[in-house]
Amino acid sequence: MKYIKLFYSLIVLASMINQTSCSSKREKVIGEETNEHYSVSDFKQVSKIDVHAHINTEGSTMIEEAQANNFRLMVMAVDVVPEYPPMQEQLRVRIKHFQEHPDVFIFSTAFTLEDWDEPDWSERIINKLQEDFKAGAVGVKVWKNIGMEARDKDNILIRLDDPKFDPIFQFIKDQNKVLINHTGEPKNCWLPLDEMTVSNDKNYFSAHPEYHMYLHPELPSYALHMEARDKMLEKNPGLTFIGAHLASLEWNVDELAKFLDRFPRASVDLAERISHLQYQSQLDYEKIRNFIIKYQDRILYGTDFQQLSDSNPSELKKVMNERWLLDWKYFNTDELIKVPELDEKVKSLLLPKIVVDKIYRLNAEKIFANAWKNHIQ
Repeated sequence: MKYIKLFYSLIVLASMINQTSCSSKREKVIGEETNEHYSVSDFKQVSKIDVHAHINTEGSTMIEEAQANNFRLMVMAVDVVPEYPPMQEQLRVRIKHFQEHPDVFIFSTAFTLEDWDEPDWSERIINKLQEDFKAGAVGVKVWKNIGMEARDKDNILIRLDDPKFDPIFQFIKDQNKVLINHTGEPKNCWLPLDEMTVSNDKNYFSAHPEYHMYLHPELPSYALHMEARDKMLEKNPGLTFIGAHLASLEWNVDELAKFLDRFPRASVDLAERISHLQYQSQLDYEKIRNFIIKYQDRILYGTDFQQLSDSNPSELKKVMNERWLLDWKYFNTDELIKVPELDEKVKSLLLPKIVVDKIYRLNAEKIFANAWKNHIQ
């Protein structure tokens, strides 16, 4: 009897060891360490998607450069005046590019807050969005003017969780479209210039003091912007959501992880915020790398490139190529790289191929299913 018990104990122990081994193998498949990585030379061969771009002209420089570098684009309309053309002109240009380059170019629409105080405002916006969806729009972008600039007839700032938005967001969900949201600004916006963490924020807010919230304590705090966004998402749990610019939680991946855990249908794009990850990775390399691997299904690559009517084609191509290649090095190699936003060099993350494929392509293809027509892998 003693030997029988010992025999069964050995069987149980062997089973436990086998389960542990299988579990370890499963974790590696998910992406922690597969020992398979892309190199710099793979850049042009790998199919990629930039989900955050702006083209406000019939010129095709960005589209041609995307094609040359094996990129597809998701180009956003934005309610920003006078920097961008009127909304109808933005949509005309986007529909034209979409019809001419459906394998490379898709677009999201936007709406203005004109006549906000009219009782039928929400209904009219829904009717307009329905037209835009029929024309090919895959989603709707709402910008930081909601919460920071736009006011009602009583001069009160309009918040993203205002009930007038509820039927619009419900319609977007019912149409299986995506809400893309730029809420507030980087947290640096509420800090003095000399306390900001990256030079691009220092440069932008020194040149645009009207947007530097540290100088405007009478306006809503950073926390209030995040609160309004989160209350909106609580009211719309079935909405497919992309938080542009790392959902304005770029300053701390722990806070970003809490957001992604709280809202399972939310993803975030990296546009103009990779430098914030790089700043944090200088402080704690493994923490940033582990965060990206853990949330590999919720992160999308984007740049915030823009082509305007006065953009110089050769300069634009140079900027695009330099940024695309620098980002690729950061995610795919173990090099020490110099980035323009930080004084010290940054150690690159050497992410597994599967993680890179998700960030650069697979996550976007899942969210915008079958959006790029006739695209050949």
